Amino acid sequence: MLAFAIRPEYLPRLSAILATIAATPEAYVAGFLRTLLETLIGFAAGVVVGVLNGILFLRAPVLRDMLFPIFVVSQTIPVIAFGALVVLWFGNTLLAKAVIAFYLTFFPVTVNTLLGLQSVDPRQIALLRSFGASGRQLLLRLMLPAALPQIFVALRLGASLSLVGAIVGEWFGDTTGLGVILLQAMYTEQVTVMWAAILCAALLGTGFYAAVSLAERWLVFWGAEQ
Repeated sequence: MLAFAIRPEYLPRLSAILATIAATPEAYVAGFLRTLLETLIGFAAGVVVGVLNGILFLRAPVLRDMLFPIFVVSQTIPVIAFGALVVLWFGNTLLAKAVIAFYLTFFPVTVNTLLGLQSVDPRQIALLRSFGASGRQLLLRLMLPAALPQIFVALRLGASLSLVGAIVGEWFGDTTGLGVILLQAMYTEQVTVMWAAILCAALLGTGFYAAVSLAERWLVFWGAEQ
């Protein structure tokens, strides 16, 4: 860092950060796994609810007109403010962190699922109906597969947002998690510990994003070829 005149208290050497992790690996492993679990639960719930919302809004435009503005307004609430309410309701539990991760995930999945379903070629729908396809068959065999590219755009975004929600949730009080390590390091001014937690969070986020992208390549193989 001397070549760029960056002081170690601002950006420590990578070797110092790795040495900090090696000094207490149990804390970082436990924090990594706890944050990963919160992220996965919130992400999975957000995906399920978001896809179901998109299908419901397509089938029931009146319901979409009633609920969609409420969803939009809910997303204008800062996650810090919403997180405080969630922790007040559910306590400092894993569920509370997962709910905050869910809050940041379900809306983009809802929007992109709806957009993907609406973008299906009406001629394809008419063709399948002419062969006697039911509404369920249309949804499962045509509309959802056609909407997958749009849905995966939201899933890649949700992979990052759910991690943010889990970490922010841990700031309201917990004993384990990368967010807990970050907060404690900030208060005690332990810069290398803070960077170690950031590095672990970056690895978690990168790995999660890569997993979603890999699933997209496998499921949306026609999109990957373009």
